[in-house]
Amino acid sequence: PTQMVVLRPGDVLNITFPGSPALNTTQQIRRDGKISMSIVGDVVAAGKTLDQLKADLLALYSTQITSKEINVVVTSSTFDIYVTGYVVHPGKVTTDHPITALEAIMESGGFNYATADLRSVKVIRVEKGVTKTYKLNLKAVLDGKASEQFYMEPSDIIYVPERFSWF
Repeated sequence: PTQMVVLRPGDVLNITFPGSPALNTTQQIRRDGKISMSIVGDVVAAGKTLDQLKADLLALYSTQITSKEINVVVTSSTFDIYVTGYVVHPGKVTTDHPITALEAIMESGGFNYATADLRSVKVIRVEKGVTKTYKLNLKAVLDGKASEQFYMEPSDIIYVPERFSWF
């Protein structure tokens, strides 16, 4: 199953060329989804599996290397998400594993229970250049009435709004 890992911005890759060690490099996938490789320049890595990236690199370097062997290993996979609004410690949460919206809020010290509206937490996400907003009822999750797990993507913003009281 490790080969089905889909690469994303923030992943750090160790790329080795057993036949041409001078080309060995460690690259972090940039926000634009690319890595900078010597000789061939920028290569799109995000959205590909390790095998797909390896095949692309073999094709790009086919005239440069004698041994048709390139190894690509993910050495670290971290990404940032942002939590704001009525939480104890708003700010950036950096994670190296899949994390749900609720877990990210807990990493930020949890809700400010006096003022937070747990029923209308928003996740703002940019997908292919389009900003999308998802509304989560985390009160239902905390009350055990819902089990939906909303997993975060890199650069997501979680906004916990204020609960309005009418008294």
